[in-house]
Amino acid sequence: MSKLSAPITLEEFKKRRKPPRNINKEIASKMSNLDKFALWITDKVGTIGFFLAILLWTVLWLGWNLLAPKELQFDPPMGFVFWLFISNLIQILLMPLIMVGQNIQGRHADARAENDLEVNVKAEQEIEVIVQHLEYQNNILIAMTAKLGITLDEALKK
Repeated sequence: MSKLSAPITLEEFKKRRKPPRNINKEIASKMSNLDKFALWITDKVGTIGFFLAILLWTVLWLGWNLLAPKELQFDPPMGFVFWLFISNLIQILLMPLIMVGQNIQGRHADARAENDLEVNVKAEQEIEVIVQHLEYQNNILIAMTAKLGITLDEALKK
C-alpha cells in the first residue's frame, strides 16, 4: 500500500493562493491616452443631454433656415438637400440614443460583474472556513492515532 502524505496546512494554502484580480484596474492601467479619450467621448455623447442638444440645434437650424426671411437665412435649403437632411436626421438622432442604451447596458454589465465578484469572494471565504474545519478534523485524527499508538499505515490497512 502506498504511503499517504499529510495535506498542506491552511497557512501553506494561503501562501500558494494568488490574490483576486481587479480586471477593471488592470484594463484601465493598460489603456492609452487615445483609448481614454475615446471612452470619454463615448460617455459624453452617450447621454440624453447630448441627444437633446443635437435635437435642439437641429430644430433651430432647420427652423431658422426654413422660416426666417430669405436675407437672414444662412443656409437656405434646396429640395434634394432638404430631403437628404431629413433622412440623415434620423441617423443623427439614433446614434446618441444607441450610445445611451449601450452606456446603460455597460453600467448594468459592470454591476453584474461586481455582484459576481462579491459572490466569488464570499464563496472563497466559505471554502476557507471549510478547509480550516477539515484541517482541524485532520489534526484530531492524527492526535487520536498517536494516542492509540498506531501509525498511519496501520490505521489504513483493511
